[in-house]
Amino acid sequence: MHHSLSLSGSIEFAPAFEPRPEIRVVLFDLDGTLSLLRSGWAEVMADLYAGSLPALPGESYEARRQLALQDILSLNGRQTLHQMIRLTERIRERGGRPDEPESYKREFLRRLTGAVEPRKEAVRRGTVPPERWLVPGARAFLRHLRERGLVLYLASGTDAAAVEEEVRLLGLEEFFARPLFGARDESFTKAAVIEEILRRHDLRGRQLLAFGDGVVEIGDTCAVGGLAVGVAVDETNPGRGRLDEARVRALRAAGAQVVIADYSEGPALLRVLLGEVPPPGQAS
Repeated sequence: MHHSLSLSGSIEFAPAFEPRPEIRVVLFDLDGTLSLLRSGWAEVMADLYAGSLPALPGESYEARRQLALQDILSLNGRQTLHQMIRLTERIRERGGRPDEPESYKREFLRRLTGAVEPRKEAVRRGTVPPERWLVPGARAFLRHLRERGLVLYLASGTDAAAVEEEVRLLGLEEFFARPLFGARDESFTKAAVIEEILRRHDLRGRQLLAFGDGVVEIGDTCAVGGLAVGVAVDETNPGRGRLDEARVRALRAAGAQVVIADYSEGPALLRVLLGEVPPPGQAS
């Protein structure tokens, strides 16, 4: 009776995809996965990075920026400091004398705050609804997951205080079990958060579903046998339901079994993930 769902082209299943009826817990990243408040962060970081790199003979600024974006996206999901450490290594490779990673991090955060703070302020004042800075369909999908009896957690490499503030600002507090996992010090890793959640609920990795836009949380989820869904929203135009191809490639390489542009078809997707209906293109 169950025909396969006709999900749109903004959802791609890897050949290795297999459903998981046993899923009990769902882990979300924040930035780029649920919140778009920091959209454009990678571009801000790439400009700082490219501007700090000594040029090779005949190398254009654009070439340095492409190198920067590759490095940045390959570490997406780890704390910002790791990307700044990579930058100092690159500067040394090219014969330069870098500053401390911390000083690059401070400059990055200063520039990023200049972009993000006005967005937050507009939400606080009520001149812009929180939905403007949520990945499309996110709130309804979180509600749906909770109604299906799943336990939701949030883990972000962003500093813990900012995570708490933004979750509140976007009106997402009610959906997540405590604590919200944000970075409190250098020891924060998504892998440690995953272990803590599995231990807390006495679960096996196969019972974990994770959504993230960074290769780190995708890899860490796959490492414990969880089901990883990559979120590759086109941040320049999130309402169009288009996949960001550069992110899709990075997420697939990290092991994502499914890649989505947003949550507009979340409930239908969940039925496929739980094995209640077959994926598109498969006979029931």
